[in-house]
Amino acid sequence: MVVALILLVAGGVAGFTWWRHSQTQLPAGIAFGNGRTEADEIDIGTKFAGRVAEILADEGDTVQAAQVVARMDTRDLEASLSRAEAEVRQAQRVLDETRANLAERQTQAKLAKQELDRVLFLAPKGYATQELLDMRQQQMNAASAALNAADARMGQAAHALDAATQAVALLLVNIADNTLTAPKGGRIQYRLANIGEVLPAGGKVFTMLDTSYVYMDIFLPTLQAGRVAIGDDARIVLDALPSQPLPAKVIFIADQAQFTPKAVETQSERDRLMFRVRMKIDPPFLNAHPGLTRVGLPGVGYVRLDPTQPWPSTLAKAGG
Repeated sequence: MVVALILLVAGGVAGFTWWRHSQTQLPAGIAFGNGRTEADEIDIGTKFAGRVAEILADEGDTVQAAQVVARMDTRDLEASLSRAEAEVRQAQRVLDETRANLAERQTQAKLAKQELDRVLFLAPKGYATQELLDMRQQQMNAASAALNAADARMGQAAHALDAATQAVALLLVNIADNTLTAPKGGRIQYRLANIGEVLPAGGKVFTMLDTSYVYMDIFLPTLQAGRVAIGDDARIVLDALPSQPLPAKVIFIADQAQFTPKAVETQSERDRLMFRVRMKIDPPFLNAHPGLTRVGLPGVGYVRLDPTQPWPSTLAKAGG
């Protein structure tokens, strides 16, 4: 009876092992590897040194593109902006004055030219003296010089107004840059600063995850990696969601092997070369299922090496 019991247990173990092996066997046209889901990290930091005035997001929050997540203290910039705007108003008044002065000088120059022309017409006929002609010529020369000077002053005033206007525009841009926004939609992973902290230029306030770019890196041996192409259909099965394979595409294949022996001389050593393959979960699927996947979850990635090879039933229906 003991021997029979041992044989029965051994047979059960062997049967279970055979069943698991049959379930995990894949067609020859499909390769797989272990990995973890990952997403690109994006740092949200300051452009200028300053004090954190407001924190409008926290770790774990989902944010949209252009959403305001923090504000820096801009009182010094606002004071500079007020002064620059006053300089713009002053430059505008100076420009208005020089424009009026230019109009006056143009009128005087026109009158001087008319008087000179009249004397030039009368002098040959004996109705005007040479002295009067010389006087009118000097008046014309003085009026022309004054007109040129007024025109130059107006050009300087216009340039001064333009410079003051540009200073205001620059300050407005700097103030706007002190309002920190999310560059893309995603999730806040870390909050690295608190209200009141003084940060240097480039100081990080948040690190967020680009949840529209979720991927898994797996490693395949030479014979399989050589058959993988960019754009190949793939599936990702997470340990936490074993019945919901996620649709993906191959977006990267390493051109250099890893786990490489120091000297590759034999066929067996070449077979041990492993190449990194990255599979990106389809963005439309992520948009439709924002809470289905999370970063850092372990799982298995499957790549279809032969496009004519159908997916097994367990992997055919992506997304569950």
